[in-house]
Amino acid sequence: MKQAIIYCRVSTEKETQASSLERQEQELLALADQLSLYVVKIIKERESGFQLNREGVLELLDCIKEENIDVLLLQDETRLGRGNAKIALLHCILKEGVRIFTQTHKGEMELSESDSMVLQIVSIVEEYQRKVHNAKISRGMKKAVQSGYRPQKNIKNNHLSSGPEKKNVPVEEIVRLRGNGLTFADIAATLRGFGYQVSKATVNRRYLEYIEKRLEEDNKK
Repeated sequence: MKQAIIYCRVSTEKETQASSLERQEQELLALADQLSLYVVKIIKERESGFQLNREGVLELLDCIKEENIDVLLLQDETRLGRGNAKIALLHCILKEGVRIFTQTHKGEMELSESDSMVLQIVSIVEEYQRKVHNAKISRGMKKAVQSGYRPQKNIKNNHLSSGPEKKNVPVEEIVRLRGNGLTFADIAATLRGFGYQVSKATVNRRYLEYIEKRLEEDNKK
């Protein structure tokens, strides 16, 4: 039996809206029964459909990943969201292979021609962003190796670490690669390619910490 999750939403706290939530739940439970779906979870919330940062939506996305959900049940597509929020959520859900069924369609939801076109564009853009990201990592790694970086040495940054909360980052390599002309973004991409989970901001901060430390040491001489 395929697993489903029910999502119900209204936009206000009015009593009439509360009854709408209950009606959505009952109608979708009946639809799940008709389609022989096992309902894993029912999520109900009172939030604007234009907002992405909704507790119920975040719970929905987590459940899809953790519970191997096959089908999402909605009263209609506007319950998921409106405007750009709806498109963003449709993209996140559909790319996980989850099918969307609605009470309005009495079965699988049919995307409008405009929504389908926008989702296709979003998927293409996301794919090219991934390719650009991978290309940056590859370029950074090549530049680093050409500049003398040897990842097999697994250099550790011990002299600047002041506690366990500090990320393990090879500061010496950051300084050397920066000296060889790599940008902070290139250095961060390079280190991620070699297994260090660091951001451009972290690389920038550690570099500045190193420079400040050196200046302090020089002033003491």
